[in-house]
Amino acid sequence: MKRRQSDRFSRAAFTVSLVFMATLYGILSAWWGWVPAPQVGLAHRTLIDVSTNWRNDLGLEPTRHLVPPDGAGIALPDRGYTLAPGARQQPGYVLVAGLSDDQKTSEFAVYLYDAQGAEIHRWPIHYARFDATIRPQNVMLHGMEVFEDGSVVVTFDKGHAIARVDACGETMWSVNGGFHHSITRSGDGGLWTWLGEEIVRLDEATGEQTFALDLRRDVASADGGEQRGTFAIRTSEPTDRDGDLTYLYDPFHPNDVEMLRPEMADAFPMFEAGDLMISLRELNLVAVLDPQTGVLRWSQIGPWLKQHDPDFHPDGTITVFDNATGTGRSLIRRVDPGEGTQSVEFTGSDALPFYSWRRGKHQYLPNGNVLLTNAEHGKVLEVDPEGRLVWSRDMVWDATRNLIVTEARHVPPDFFESGPPSCSALAGLMD
Repeated sequence: MKRRQSDRFSRAAFTVSLVFMATLYGILSAWWGWVPAPQVGLAHRTLIDVSTNWRNDLGLEPTRHLVPPDGAGIALPDRGYTLAPGARQQPGYVLVAGLSDDQKTSEFAVYLYDAQGAEIHRWPIHYARFDATIRPQNVMLHGMEVFEDGSVVVTFDKGHAIARVDACGETMWSVNGGFHHSITRSGDGGLWTWLGEEIVRLDEATGEQTFALDLRRDVASADGGEQRGTFAIRTSEPTDRDGDLTYLYDPFHPNDVEMLRPEMADAFPMFEAGDLMISLRELNLVAVLDPQTGVLRWSQIGPWLKQHDPDFHPDGTITVFDNATGTGRSLIRRVDPGEGTQSVEFTGSDALPFYSWRRGKHQYLPNGNVLLTNAEHGKVLEVDPEGRLVWSRDMVWDATRNLIVTEARHVPPDFFESGPPSCSALAGLMD
C-alpha cells in the first residue's frame, strides 16, 4: 500500500517537474528567442493572416488593400470628394496611387484628378507584366514618380520589380529585384529608391543601376565602425564572449531616400549637394549621409515614431511624416538640423481626423498648403497653413471600406509637356 502511494507520489512529482521545466523553458525561449518560440510566433502570425485574408489570396476580394474610412467602418455612402467652401486651393493636378477600383482592367492604378476633383486620366498598372513569380494580389503598389512626358515609375511592397510605364500603362522598362517603398527623382536624370537594404540610383531613362550603398556594409560600419551603435539597436546578443551581434528580422525597415539637390544645398551649410537623406522606420531614425563614404553628417532619433517621408525645404529645415503609431493621431513635424529646433506643423483633430499608423506621405505646396496621404484610412486631403481643410478625397471601394492610398502627388498646371496625359485605349473606361 505504502509502495503504491510512493509510486503515485513519484509520478506526480515527475509530472509536476516536467510541467515546471516546460513552462520555464517556454518563458526563457520566448525571452531569448530560442527554438521553438520564433517558429510558433511565425505560425501564429501566419494563421491570423491567412484567416483574415483568405479571400484576397484566392483572388476573390482584395482585402489586403482595403481599410476603414475615418468613420471606423461605419457606412458612409456620401463620402468621396469634398471641397471646403471658400478654401484657397493650390492650382494643378493631383495623382493618387494604389489599387485599381476596376480589377477587370488592371491590378493597380495611378489616378489623375484636376482642380475640380474630376478624374481625367488613369495609368493602369499591370504587375503581372513585370514579374511572374508573385501573384499580383499579394503585392502592393507603393512608390510612384511622374514625368513630364506623362509616364510614371512605380515600385511594389512585397513585390519584385520596379517599372516605368507610359500614359497607356505600356512598359517602357522594368527591372526585377526587391525594390520597395518610395522613389524620388534627383533632378539630374536619376531615381533614388531602396533595393532591399541597399540605397540605389537608377537611370530614369533606362532603369540601369548606376550606384549602390549597402546599409549594413557601407553605412553601419562606416567611419571605422563608429556608427555601429546608431544602427545596431535591433540586434541580439552573441552566443559567446567573442561572437558577433546578430541583426534581428527587418532591423531597419528603410522607407525613404532623397538626394539634396544643388539648388537647395546653400540652405543646408552642414551638408553638401548630393548628400542623401534616409528614413529607417524601426530605428525612428532620420539621417543625412555622405554617399561616397557612408558617414553620417546628421542624424536624429525621434521624437517621431515609425516615421515616413522626410523632405528637405528651401529654408534649411526638414519636415517628417510622424505616424505616431499607437497614439491615434499622426503629425507633421519640422526640424532645423542646424539650430536643433523642432515644431509640430500639423496634427489632426476630432473635426479633421488624421491618423495613419503605417505608410503615409506629405507634400508642401507653393502656396503653403500641405497635401497629406492618410494611407491607412484611404484618404487624401489638402490643408491650409492654419490646418484647415481645403479638400479631401476618400478612395471608395464600398460602403464601409476605402482603398489604401500609398502615394499622392501634386504637380503644377503646366507640368505635363503636352497637357494632361491621355490614351485612346482608355477612353472607353473613362466614359
